[in-house]
This record gives sequence, C-alpha cells and structure tokens, in this order.
Amino acid sequence: MGIEGIGARVARKEDKRFITGLGRYVDDMVVPGMKHAAFVRSPHAHARIRSINVDAAGGMPGVIGVLTGKELQGDGIGNLICGWMVHSKDGSPMKMGAWSALATEKVRYVGDAVAIVVADTRGQARDAAEAVEIDYEELPAVTDAVKALEKGAPQLHPEAEGNLIYDWEIGDGAATDSALAGAAHVTRMKIVNNRLVPNAMEPRAALGHYDKAEDHYTCWTTSQNPHVARLVMSAFYNVAPENKLRVIAPDVGGGFGSKIFIYPEEIVCLWASKRTGVPVKWVADRTESFLTDAHGRDHVTEVQMAFDADNRITGLKVDTIANFGAYMSLFSSSVPTYLYATLLSGQYDIPAIHANVRAVYTNTAPVDAYRGAGRPEATYVVERVVETAARELGVSPAELRRKNFIREFPHQTPVIMNYDAGDYDASLDAAMREADYDGFPARRAEAEKRGRKRGIGMSCYIEACGIAPSAAVGSLGAGVGLWESAEVRVNAAGTIEVLTGSHSHGQGHETTFSQLVAERFGVPIEQVSIVHGDTDKVQMGMGTYGSRSGAVGMSAIVKALDKVEAKAKKIAAHLLEADESDIVIENGEAKVAGTDRTVPWFQVALAAYTAHNLPEGMEPGLKEGAFYDPTNFTFPAGCYICEVEVDPETGHTDIVQFVAADDFGNVINPMIVEGQVHGGLAQGIGQALLEGCHYDPATGQLITASYMDYTMPRADDLPSFRVSTTNTPCPGNPLGIKGCGEAGAIGSPPALINAITDAIGNNDLTMPATPQKVWAAMQ
Repeated sequence: MGIEGIGARVARKEDKRFITGLGRYVDDMVVPGMKHAAFVRSPHAHARIRSINVDAAGGMPGVIGVLTGKELQGDGIGNLICGWMVHSKDGSPMKMGAWSALATEKVRYVGDAVAIVVADTRGQARDAAEAVEIDYEELPAVTDAVKALEKGAPQLHPEAEGNLIYDWEIGDGAATDSALAGAAHVTRMKIVNNRLVPNAMEPRAALGHYDKAEDHYTCWTTSQNPHVARLVMSAFYNVAPENKLRVIAPDVGGGFGSKIFIYPEEIVCLWASKRTGVPVKWVADRTESFLTDAHGRDHVTEVQMAFDADNRITGLKVDTIANFGAYMSLFSSSVPTYLYATLLSGQYDIPAIHANVRAVYTNTAPVDAYRGAGRPEATYVVERVVETAARELGVSPAELRRKNFIREFPHQTPVIMNYDAGDYDASLDAAMREADYDGFPARRAEAEKRGRKRGIGMSCYIEACGIAPSAAVGSLGAGVGLWESAEVRVNAAGTIEVLTGSHSHGQGHETTFSQLVAERFGVPIEQVSIVHGDTDKVQMGMGTYGSRSGAVGMSAIVKALDKVEAKAKKIAAHLLEADESDIVIENGEAKVAGTDRTVPWFQVALAAYTAHNLPEGMEPGLKEGAFYDPTNFTFPAGCYICEVEVDPETGHTDIVQFVAADDFGNVINPMIVEGQVHGGLAQGIGQALLEGCHYDPATGQLITASYMDYTMPRADDLPSFRVSTTNTPCPGNPLGIKGCGEAGAIGSPPALINAITDAIGNNDLTMPATPQKVWAAMQ
C-alpha cells in the first residue's frame, strides 16, 4: 500500500470545490434562452378533475406556455412504471395503477402534478401557476395502509381491487407454523416502521433542452443513475429516442435513494422544452420536496419468534403491510419483498422462516427505497424481537444473540440469501469491549442516584449490498441488469481517466476510485480523473444505490485495470528488452524485477500512442473497458450498542454513548468509511428519536411539510460516535469489499429503541421516540 493507495486515509479530492462553493449542481446550469417552470399541484389527496382552464394563466406577464396532461398524452408520452415485477402468492402479477406525469382524470395525493407553467422567471411561473383554474370533485381519502385494506375504504386505482397491489410470500409456512406450535417460548410483537422523508441537502431539479437544429434532447437532473433515467425515458416513456437523448447528473447534493427514480418533473421538462421551443428548468422548493420526493419505510408488522428449551431460535413468522402511497415508484415493489423479507434471518441460524407481505395503495406520496431500502425494516423487526425475547426469557441479550449466531459459511438461509462470509462474534466482542458492556450495571446505579433512568440496547444487523447477479435478480422480477461498467484511459502523457457507470452524490468516488488506480500504477492521485454522470461520456452504467459502488463499480474498474496493466507490461517488456513476466509496475515506473532497469510510466504511455516502437502486431493506444456482474450479494454486518439516559420528568432522551463495530470487508479509505457510518447513524437516530412523516387521516393533507414540522436531527441531538471495523473479506469480488454506505441507518434504530425501552421498563414504544411518547410510556 502506498501513501495514497488502498487503505490510506486520503482527504477527499472533491471537497475543495464543494467547500469553496465551486460545485456545479443542476440549479447552477444556464442554457441560452432558458426559461423557468412551476408545477400546478393538487391541493387534495383524492379528487376527480372536472375541468382545467389555463386561459388566465396563459395571458399573464412572461408566460411562454401552460401545458396539461391532455397535451402530454396527446403527444404519446407514456405513464410512469415500476421496473420490478412481483407476483402474488396466487401467481397473479402486481396491480400497477396508471401514473401519468401530469394527472388527467384523477389526483391521488396532495402534490400530484396537474399542469406545468413555463415563464421568463421563476416568480412569473409561480404566479401564473396560481392562476390556473381547476375544478375538482373531492373524493374520500385514505392514508393508513391497514385501513386502506378494510372493506369500504376509498379505492385509488381500478386495477387494484381493495387497494391491494400484491399479496406475496416467501419461506416455508408449514415448517414455520410447526416450529411455533412446538416451541418452548414464543415472543410476539406488533412493530411499526415509521414513514420518513429523505431530505437530501440539494432538492430535486431538472433542466430539459430540446435542440431543434440537431433534433436532440439534453436533460440535466439530480439523479443517482443517469443511464437508467435515459433508458426509461426513451424505452418506456417515449420522451425521446435513446440515441437522441443525453442525461447529465452533475454534482448531486445527496440522494439516500430518493434520486434513483425517474419522476414526473424530468419527463415533463424535456417534453415541455420541445413543446414551447425553449429550455425549461424546474427546481423544487423544500415543501415540494416534502410533498413529492419518494418517501421511505412505512411498514406495519406482526411477528412471532419461536425458541426451544435451550433458547435457540426455531422459527420466525412475519406478516407485513407495506404502504406504497398513491402510485408504484420505479423500484417500490422490490423493497418490502426481495430487499426486506430475504434479510429476516439476520445474523441468526433460523431453520424455518415465513414472511407474508401485502403492498397497499394510499392517498400519500409514493414510497420507495430510502437509505437501506428494506434492510433497515428487516433489521428493526429481527433485532427488536430478539431483544424482547431476551427480556422475556430472562437472559443476556448479548448471549442470546451469540447462542444463535451463524458460524459456518457459506450459509444458506431459508429466504433465498446465501451468506458468503462473516464473523459475527468478532463484531459483538468489539462492540461490547468498546462500550464497557459489563460495567453498565454500575453506570445505571449511578444514574439512579441522580434521578435518571439509564438503559442499554444492542443491534446485530446484516444487510445485502451490490444487488446481483443480473441473472438472479432478473429471475426475481428486476427489469434491468445490475452489473457495472468501467473504462480506463491512459493518456499519452501518462495521466489516467476512469469512466465509471457508478455515480457519486456524496460518497467520495473521485478519491477512492483514484486510490485504486494509484495503488495499481503508483501514480499520484492528482494524475487520475474520474468521469461519471454523463450518458454521452460513459457508455452505460447502472448508477449508485444499495452500497454497490465499491463492490460492483470498483470491481469493474479492477477488470479494466487488469487489461491496461497487461498491455502496459507488454510495451514495457518490449522497451526494456525483457520477458513480460519479469515486469512489475510500481512507484510510477515499469521495471525488470530484481534489476535497476526501469522505464517511467509516462514513457510507457507515450510509446503506446507514438507507436514508433511497439511489439509486432500490437494496436496503438492504452485504454480498456470492462463490465462486471457480481456472483452474489455482499453481506456487511456489525454490532451497535447504544446507551441512553431518560429524564423521567420530561421523557427527554440523551444518548450518552453509541458504539458501532462494522464488518465491511476490505476498506479502501478508512476516513471516508467512518464518514459514511457517521452519516448513516445520524439518519437512523433521526428516525428513532425525531423524524416522522404524518398525514391528516381525515383530509390526506401532509402535516409535516416543512422543517418547522418535520424534526430533522441537529448536531446537538447526536453523540460523539465511537466506530471501528472488523474484517472478513468478501470472497465474491476482486477487492474483498462489502459496502458501507447504509449500515449506520440499518443498525442504529433498533439499538436506540432497545436502549430506551430498557431504561423506562416499558417495551411498548414506537418510533420516533419523542419525549411525549417516552413520558407517556413511563406513566
């Protein structure tokens, strides 16, 4: 390892432009002749559209055009789709209701887009949007998924009778029922996973530009996967032919899953640009983000866990109702099925598991992947019930977990996943050591003297990252492959460009990907540039989500580097008149092993392009591409321990200690990994303590539509985290990487709720555990 190579704590290259205000985001983009858009959105959760009158708005100052769904559909623009097919247990396909980018007959949630106004300025567009006259017939609405399934509930889509999208199952129901019937002890719980709003620092934005002279479209968008956006908008939505559509995702200020999807706004801005003859830019304000960004979580689950007389888990039965909101988003169907139920074994050797999942339409914003996407929901179920079982059985929560850990790998779970490697005892031991777990009783006694209630909680999580292989996810219903691509270009002077299908929206790819190249060739990372986020520069890619950039994206780079290195060694051997097998490349030069005969890296590159002296039959140039399709998911895992103090008079919770011990396999940059864990922990603690998305059940109005109402965590809400890593390298990719981006958000909520319920002596507590809820639980 060099000072800038794999394992080094290298400061992020990209941060200089970000902290000096030189980042370039969609809202920074200016195109000659550009105009601004505002969307007319439904004020009702459920209503029929009787009529739309745009005459007054169209005549206002600066207005270029006012467009509705009638024109959109007339131009053949297709409905938005869900790209992952899930079948119910009776074999019937999921019931996908129609979702037009601009509603034409009905609106189904507050914020549903009905029309777009294009004007010279943003203010003029907004003023005109308010002047669009829409006659609505308001209909009854339902926001609660359990109530949406009840007889007589308001119906959202004719395609989905009773609002049921699918009724899906996995596992062996008979074996699980048998385990429950024969159990020495059964722990039963109802568990609610609260709805969240993503809240990326940069709101969503889109700039659509139709160039009439070239008959070509360009879309700048806040996307985690621009190539998928281009594919879907061309192949499914009929916005533009793929070869005439360029999608650019420049700097993106956070995504957390919410920017994976293709939303109505990108489609409509591109279409409106052609319709009006001007480039069209839209940037969401924060309330629009609250209303229309895909929300996360929102599960209600009944769970039963069976134990034998020796406290070994013998079965797990789970019944989940998942709220999908008003429409099916791009990957929504996969979240509570193949990304959730397949992780219900956790870190434990459970012989029988059965999960039933019902997905439901409600009059709320669409719900899709949010940091962790199904794995936080699975971990919350498993880790809350294991902790509760330990209390019911009167045994140590740590030792109950240890007794049931999987210890032999590979391990086939009863719910599809085949865990390839892990050492769960190592993470548990590391966390308990750092938390001084054995010293907790003394700390609790000391807190009691001060009139405080002290509790400790644990969570042992596992997740599945780098979703793959493509053939496997295809067989499960995925509409795309989940490989990744890379191209490595060595320029004539020896500088190196890496073109990657991964997309960075805060993960530090420009640094870590450069470290990979620096490790291979010994060049300074300043000589390496990372190109991403532009479909005209990178041939194809699947983007960044599910902690796939390292395990999948970097593995593709490794394959391309292998090819470049092989050719570079042939050239160097020819120049040095040596055998190719004796050539090593390090410290910025190629040399004959065991000698002082060397040639600088830049001369190898120059020789490739001057082509004056190459091995016979070799093509000039030094660039190679590769695609990488993983053989399996990767399985990061870890143990989190949280310690809290609760004020019995107010219900206020203070986190006095939070310890995280994660197994991410091999680590490229420890400093960036720590930052990812800290960010994930902040989001998980936010969910557990503060955040919650709430709709008025009578009207369907979003009550938490601003930062005044939706409680985001602040710095003073969070402790100083103590993080560490253990390492069992992943055997399934060339770098041994598992992924780190979502772990913190997955493992932290159950650890914190377990700690609070331990402190107050009442296990009946839902997230967010606000002071009011905690105080009420203590009464």
